[in-house]
Amino acid sequence: MPEATGPSDVPPTPAVSVIVPARDAAPTLDRSLRAICAQQLDEPFEVLLIDDGSTDDTVAIAARWGPAVRLVRDDDAVARGPGAARNRGAAEARAPVLAFTDADCFPSPDWLATGLRAIRDGADLVQGAVAPEPGVARTPFDRTVIVSGENGLYPTANVLVRRDVFAAVGGFRDWLSDHERTIGRRRFAPRDRRRSRAVRTPIGEDTLFAWQARRSGARTAFIPEALVHHAVVPGRLWDEILDRWHWASDMPAVAGLVPELRATCFHRRWFFSRKTARFDAALAAVALALLTRRRIALAGAWPYADWVLTEARRLGGADGVRHGLGSPVSDAATLAALVCGSVAWRTVVL
Repeated sequence: MPEATGPSDVPPTPAVSVIVPARDAAPTLDRSLRAICAQQLDEPFEVLLIDDGSTDDTVAIAARWGPAVRLVRDDDAVARGPGAARNRGAAEARAPVLAFTDADCFPSPDWLATGLRAIRDGADLVQGAVAPEPGVARTPFDRTVIVSGENGLYPTANVLVRRDVFAAVGGFRDWLSDHERTIGRRRFAPRDRRRSRAVRTPIGEDTLFAWQARRSGARTAFIPEALVHHAVVPGRLWDEILDRWHWASDMPAVAGLVPELRATCFHRRWFFSRKTARFDAALAAVALALLTRRRIALAGAWPYADWVLTEARRLGGADGVRHGLGSPVSDAATLAALVCGSVAWRTVVL
């Protein structure tokens, strides 16, 4: 259990510090903290909730968990982004190992014990599996996070790292804010409607951090048993399009910062995924068929069409129809964002 001490107690040094950044996380925060505090670890650990300028009941919910959860917040209550919040948490943490998860995540009971064992077995940075929250029905355009292997992105929904490695790297770098200061203006970021947030969080600071650690010699390990479940956030096609535009327009910049992703994550180096490659091929096939008036060219669209139909049949009913009609629209938005991002950042990802 997390340490809880009285006024006269000398708190033991925790084996691991769990750092949770939170901004307007009221819908999921209580469940998240319950799962974290229920960790089956035979050593003391601490939990730090870093408020990042929340305007809902996040602070009040976190305060109810004291003293098991230590609430950290700035007096000015300004949102500085998840990277800065994690850095603040690391500065406040007391353990030799830092564990990062998010306020919409629910770690399995042996998450810390399994991840800590991997650190002690020689890993400097551990990535655990992330799966959708079990028992929650998913519709085509709901949002969640799935991590089934070490592909080089290292989302901080589930990462443990040695404190000395974290310090050597210098923590998380908010590269997008650095860029905005350089150009002297803030870039447009649409409202995150599905999570009722006025500001969308930047992408890539976790990927950049992990690769900076790897470049300095840090040893990494993927441990599927160190499992964290991620909330399933409902949404419609328009929410999906905005989400796709948000990450896809900046993905070329991440590729420029971390060119290793072309070997570890991207499909055939230039495509973000096999799915985006199939959509690109389908679009090219349709264009070629229209230009040459040869229907045989449409054969190039079959891999993508087959994927859409297979998923539609798997979902069935109205969800299958929504997926079949909406996926080409959201994939077209993804391609448009990748193209715009490739031009803006001068690094091609399609």
